[in-house]
Parts: sequence; structure tokens; C-alpha cells
Amino acid sequence: MRVLVVEIDLNTAKLIRSSLMTQGFAVDVAIRGEDALWMAGATDYDAIALDVQLPDIDGFQACRRLRADGVQSPILMLSGRGGVKDRVAGLDGGADDYLVKPFYLEELAARLRALIRRGPVERPTVIEVGDLRMNPATRRVWRGHEEIELSAKEFALLVEFMRRPGRVLSRFLLLEHAWDGGYENRSNVVDVYVGYLRDKIDRPFDVQSLETVRGVGYRLRDVSVIWDEPRSQAAA
Repeated sequence: MRVLVVEIDLNTAKLIRSSLMTQGFAVDVAIRGEDALWMAGATDYDAIALDVQLPDIDGFQACRRLRADGVQSPILMLSGRGGVKDRVAGLDGGADDYLVKPFYLEELAARLRALIRRGPVERPTVIEVGDLRMNPATRRVWRGHEEIELSAKEFALLVEFMRRPGRVLSRFLLLEHAWDGGYENRSNVVDVYVGYLRDKIDRPFDVQSLETVRGVGYRLRDVSVIWDEPRSQAAA
């Protein structure tokens, strides 16, 4: 099991390396975020232990860049910052686990073994449907190179469409996934917010990607390809 330990303090890095090696790990060490990026890109590590406090780019940035570069190795964040916001930032940035300092070396090894058993997970940082892109962790959306500002509810609705491109989604499904139980199924709130979405992701760009399927619901199609279904089945 080959792991990369990214730790700013050289003495701590040596201690971690020595402990992991006694437990059968092969360990490489980096003390800078930029070093970790090229090392992880060049070697298929079974897991990465990534310190948050780094001298160049911090661990949160390094984690996001690793995921953006297509590195799928499980990542365990190491940090003296144990607040909820920090843990959320690490996990939403692409980490698989978060361990607060000080920690027992035995626990570090156990968590790495658990991550390695699960193996790498296919988890694109950005969801793409044609030229429409979304980063769920940072809640940002783009059409081409232009960023689009969405409200929290508009974003939640678009998430459901972008995770199921080409599929017809019923109003009931959208209500269940994007709204709480306070809304009745007969409410027209879905239709209203689909209209809001069209005003932001389609009309300014002269495209029709969010379609109404009469009597059923809505679907998001990839406007960069030819849609070969009969137009009589849907109205934009």
C-alpha cells in the first residue's frame, strides 16, 4: 500500500512515515502543496494524507486541485482546525475523511487502511451537460465561460437536472428532492422555479436546454448535440 504524506512539519512527517512503514505502508513525503500535486499526478497512490496548513497553497486548495486534475486517490485531511466549517470545507472540497490533530498514529493508519479498502471513487468535481457546468461543492454554475448567479433553490433544482441529463423528471420527484415536506404535490412551485432557471441558464444564451414534457415533467438536454426525438413530444 503506497501512500503520500503531505505534512509541513518535517519532524512530524518523519514520525508519521516511520510509524506507517512499520505497519507495511510504502510512504512518500511532501512538505509543500505544489509538490503534492505533481507527485500525486505522477504516481497512483492508494491514499493521500494531506495536511491543511501548508506553506504555499493550503490543503483545501490542494485537495480541490487534485480532484480537478483527475486524481481519484482517497484523501485524508490532517488539521489542527477541527471546527465544523473546516471539516465541511475539507469534505466538500473532495476529501474522503478528516482527522483532527493531535491524533494517535494508530488511528491514522487505521483510517488510511479503511480508505484503501474502499478504493478510489469516481467523483467528478464539476458536473457537465454540454457547455453547462456546475461545481456542487462551491455552488457555482457556468454556461460556457460565463458564470451564472443562482438562488439556493434554483441551484438545488438544477442539481437534480444535471445529475440526470436527458431524463424526464416529474414534478413530484423534483418536489421531493429540492423542497421540504411543507409543499403540497399540487403546488406550482416547480413550474415557477423552472421558469426562473430558464431565465438564467437558457434565454440569455439563446438556447433551449430545459424542456417541458407535456403531462409528465421536465428534462435537461445537451444543447451541444442534435436532439433526434420528435419535437412534437416536447415544448420548450
